[in-house]
Amino acid sequence: MPHELATSLHAQMRLPVICAPMFIVSNPNLVVAQCTSGVIGSFPALNARPQSLLDEWLHEITERLDAARAQPDARVAPFAVNQIIHHSNDRLALDLEACGKHRVPLIITSLRAPGEVVDAVHAWGGKVFHDVTTIRHAEKALEAGVDGLILVAAGAGGHAGTLSPFALLGEVRKFFDGPIALSGAITNGRAVLAAQAMGADFAYIGTRFIASEEANAAQAYKDMIVSSSAADVLYTPFFTGIPGNYLSGSITASGLDPTALPAPEPQASNFGSTRVKPWRDVWGAGQGVGTIDQVRPTRDIVATMADEYRAAQAALAKASFA
Repeated sequence: MPHELATSLHAQMRLPVICAPMFIVSNPNLVVAQCTSGVIGSFPALNARPQSLLDEWLHEITERLDAARAQPDARVAPFAVNQIIHHSNDRLALDLEACGKHRVPLIITSLRAPGEVVDAVHAWGGKVFHDVTTIRHAEKALEAGVDGLILVAAGAGGHAGTLSPFALLGEVRKFFDGPIALSGAITNGRAVLAAQAMGADFAYIGTRFIASEEANAAQAYKDMIVSSSAADVLYTPFFTGIPGNYLSGSITASGLDPTALPAPEPQASNFGSTRVKPWRDVWGAGQGVGTIDQVRPTRDIVATMADEYRAAQAALAKASFA
């Protein structure tokens, strides 16, 4: 049986999908389009610049979602805000205060076990999901009291792990029966159902929504998502010191050779002598890009996923392995 929190969230959703918060790419228009399509939308707090803009974004998103919920037969999913739990994030206290003011229902924490953040979020009635790439990270997050886990497996866009989703999810399920979202090259409804069949409560999807009309991504970025395949995705720690998946074409366009990147300095940026910046100039993407063939409105993307999901359910129901 699904955990109580997962069941409560599912009741508000059209499809068991949490949309990943993407640096620069995610914005209020994308979040609202995702939530009103019936999947959980999210954005990084750091996308709202200057910091004071975060309050405006939260007010806008909340107001637009409340208006959508007032429509007959509406199924509007909640939204989430991503907080980077790291000493380099000097906005964290102010950003959490803004989220508390607007009672953000879900907080997605990244990079370090959230500790005291969990208590702050629970105080206003919110829930915390933490993203992890290893078993040890999962254990530390649960020790900190998080409500759910996001397993960032091999093949996911941006900062991804190296473990197969089968291995990572299988081991975590041995000690955690709460809500789990699984990521790693999930771009369609069949893969969403597969994630559930493996034991996840939600699929965690980012790359597919870069190629959406609402995404705050350069047209060249969206076009490269559509034209790329898994072979065009490079896993490297060069750009941030943390291994991640990036589009080789964007590395080449930035004047670098993706086949000859030097080793990064520990915990250091490799941009002291160049103007190339990760996420702005070098674009993240997961290995599922080869299944994305068109830039579409978010509502259409989710509707197609829902159709694929139902078709996959029906196909499995007809199959017999007795």
